[in-house]
Amino acid sequence: MYQLLKKEGAARRGQFDTPHGSVQTPAFMNVATAGAIKGAVSAHDLADLKCQVMLCNTYHLHLRPGDKLVHDFGGLHSFTGWQGPILTDSGGFQVFSLSKLRKIKEEGVHFSSHIDGRKIFMGPEESMQIQSHLGSTIAMAFDECIENPSPYDYVADSCARTVRWLKRCRQEMTRLNGLPDTLNPQQMLFGINQGGTFDDLRVAHMQEIAELDLDGYAIGGLAVGEPAEDMYRIIGAVETFMPVNKPRYLMGVGTPVNILEAVHRGVDLFDCVMPTRNGRHAHVFTWEGIRNLLNEKYQLDHAPIDEHCDCPTCRRYSRAYLRHLFKSGEMLAMRLCVMHNLYFYNTLLERIRAALDEGQFEAFYQTHRLVLDKRI
Repeated sequence: MYQLLKKEGAARRGQFDTPHGSVQTPAFMNVATAGAIKGAVSAHDLADLKCQVMLCNTYHLHLRPGDKLVHDFGGLHSFTGWQGPILTDSGGFQVFSLSKLRKIKEEGVHFSSHIDGRKIFMGPEESMQIQSHLGSTIAMAFDECIENPSPYDYVADSCARTVRWLKRCRQEMTRLNGLPDTLNPQQMLFGINQGGTFDDLRVAHMQEIAELDLDGYAIGGLAVGEPAEDMYRIIGAVETFMPVNKPRYLMGVGTPVNILEAVHRGVDLFDCVMPTRNGRHAHVFTWEGIRNLLNEKYQLDHAPIDEHCDCPTCRRYSRAYLRHLFKSGEMLAMRLCVMHNLYFYNTLLERIRAALDEGQFEAFYQTHRLVLDKRI
């Protein structure tokens, strides 16, 4: 259940209540692809990093260790130790990114495992069954992820297929949630808006899936190489037609400024591998912009990554020490910088929520939108 607490322009301040706890929105969902944050960060660390939601990958967990094994362990909450809300993606993005290995049919997709090449089939029903085994709080519908740009007619056909698949997902989830051995009989379902960069297809698709009264709605198929202006335009076009009383999730986004711009346009939830991936390569986010800790100027620098940050890394370590760890190939370097970046992202969303609470979001937005993506 989503409660809209306050608005400032299109920006929304809300609370999303789930079977595994409440989420204060706007919120960033921390990506734990295989049940762990890349960079040696565990589910137990996330509580210290202001994390509210953990996101796990259906495709990867299906292949390894296997969703039935996770089910036998009591689901992802028992398996990973994270007790808050967990969102699982449908596996669709991973399946469709393996373009040379897959074949799309109406019933679903035949593809080959990227691990050992074995043949696998996944359709709407299979995706829901896997996510039910994982016991996640929120399951994402199985959709077709197309390339940008794609021909108009193909995108239109793909949108129609995604709607048909969404209806099958909803029917299968209803069946699964009624079974006696289901780990989470209150599992929620989010639908995904597609349509490439065509405004009319995006709007028509959103109107059609909004009628299904799902638990939440995502905007998919963006942040895949198109200009940021196209992404912002699509969000603006679709937002008007998204249910007001349901959470809105922009998938795979993004930089701190992308998030700030999307909140400004009415989005509630985000996820992205950027804070973890960048942290593993010594790129860290700060309130003054982005630092590359490998730069020689940090060799003798006693300051923390960000003097305005109170994360566990900034409280204890200098830029010089972190640079040394990277230069020495120490795994601790990745762990400490990933922890900082996740803390920064979650603090950014915390400050956005506070600004909305105080009616100061527009001022916050104007102050930070030109700074956060700047290279220091």
